[in-house]
Amino acid sequence: MDVVSDAISAVRVGSPSANRVRASGSWCTRLSAYEGAGFHVVLSGNCRLLLDEGRRPVELSAGDAVLLPHGSEHVLADAAAEGDVAGRAVLFERWLDAEPPRGTGTAPVEFMCGKYRLDRARAHPLLTELPDVIHLPARPDRHPELHAAVGLLARETEAGAPGTGAGADIAVPSLLDLLLVYMIRAWMTDHAADATPGWPCALGDPVVATALRLLHSDPAHPWTNDGLAARTGVSRATLARKFTALVGRPPMAYLGWWRMTRAAALLRAGEAPLTTIAHRVGYASPYALSHAFNREFGTTPGRYRARHAPLARVP
Repeated sequence: MDVVSDAISAVRVGSPSANRVRASGSWCTRLSAYEGAGFHVVLSGNCRLLLDEGRRPVELSAGDAVLLPHGSEHVLADAAAEGDVAGRAVLFERWLDAEPPRGTGTAPVEFMCGKYRLDRARAHPLLTELPDVIHLPARPDRHPELHAAVGLLARETEAGAPGTGAGADIAVPSLLDLLLVYMIRAWMTDHAADATPGWPCALGDPVVATALRLLHSDPAHPWTNDGLAARTGVSRATLARKFTALVGRPPMAYLGWWRMTRAAALLRAGEAPLTTIAHRVGYASPYALSHAFNREFGTTPGRYRARHAPLARVP
């Protein structure tokens, strides 16, 4: 089990959405804060992203991808925009309704804007550690899977392309899900050598990464510190020290937290019997799961499902 994919699947709600936009001339648009993550992919041309006052704009070129993991408000503008760009930016929805401008002054730009709806109540620390903006420039020598996903998205959303239309309704959400995984993986890979403890370091450390993969691939296994250490090829003390330093909690504490997080995701996702969910996350009975779940969330699994399951159906 890939830890990044697993962390995303635990908080993802509904289906992602995207708009393909063409503009030229002088333009700027504001995208409001969002309860999830936003992204942009530049298909052709150049533009710039402004997050807030005092920060340098992020210059975007063809093939670049940018992720806003915390749904921060921001502005997109033409590459030559100057002055009070944020002050004159038009709300994105209104800008789309009025049709983006086709003026002169800057070369045309085509880009894709999208959103992922995420339930932040149980966000994995891997996601909460991400910076406000992740800019992934187009570099053919790095992250080929990310650039392949960008190319496929461009093809699937191209107006009039064979196989688009009804088929794109199936293909595009799946490609957008892959894009999110690839963007976060790319950032983690690029920062694995950072000296600061955290998830890039954890996933780049052979011992800790192996332990995480084992726990994620089979959370129902009756793991012990000794058993996990043996599978990773180090002593129990070494595993505990490395894991705690990079992940922020000891292995068994992380496993308990992850089991509850997976149980909550399964409860939101559908109508699986509590017995099934208990066995999938490592509890011998629904009673044992209910006791642990109530201690963690302050409510029973049944009440949690009744309150949160509708989220899974939000598009």
